[in-house]
Amino acid sequence: MQTVEQSLRALLTEGTHDGSLGPGSKLPTERALVERLAAPRSAIRRALEILERDGVVIRHVGRGTFLTEAAVQQVDGAPADTSPAEIMQVRLLLEPQVAALAARVGTQADLERISECLVGGGASDDFEGFESWDAKLHRAIAKAAHNGLLMNMFDVLNTARALPVWGTLKRRTSTPERRRCYHDEHTAIVDALCDRDPDAAEAEMRRHLQHVSDNLLGRH
Repeated sequence: MQTVEQSLRALLTEGTHDGSLGPGSKLPTERALVERLAAPRSAIRRALEILERDGVVIRHVGRGTFLTEAAVQQVDGAPADTSPAEIMQVRLLLEPQVAALAARVGTQADLERISECLVGGGASDDFEGFESWDAKLHRAIAKAAHNGLLMNMFDVLNTARALPVWGTLKRRTSTPERRRCYHDEHTAIVDALCDRDPDAAEAEMRRHLQHVSDNLLGRH
């Protein structure tokens, strides 16, 4: 049986893999962790103290608990010097084909989860909220391909999206207008998935990622 500390570490590792947690990300409140891990508040506090001692989190009184860069570097995955250009090259190679496969083999439950992520992103009017749902959406599409080896590759790719250089660049280039545009592109991808149209899913994913790449890397 996992200790509360191990459960909390597993939760952070999962968040780093799926892209919903990165350096500086705020952790759920103690009350939320009590519910999520079904553990006493005293045990949650002890686990957080251990993680802070190990440099995994940093706690600010009155503000909350935040993930450190060291926590992300502890996760096996992409090299720490991976550049945004390398990330986008791999995403453009991998994700359009993943979308095509998901359109063929995804279940109705997969499509419902993907649609939930789309709605969550559309309802987010701030950078952090949109980025979190964006990462969850792309991972949900990858999960819908039902290929364990592919998911391992995708999770390695997502650890690169948690690197500081990626987060800094995304934040600097993000605007409300750009987020709305990305949401529209996400909607086109999800529509193609729900239509069970592999060619359209692949094309819409490629168009979206090329647009992201152009915005991040300054190519027009």
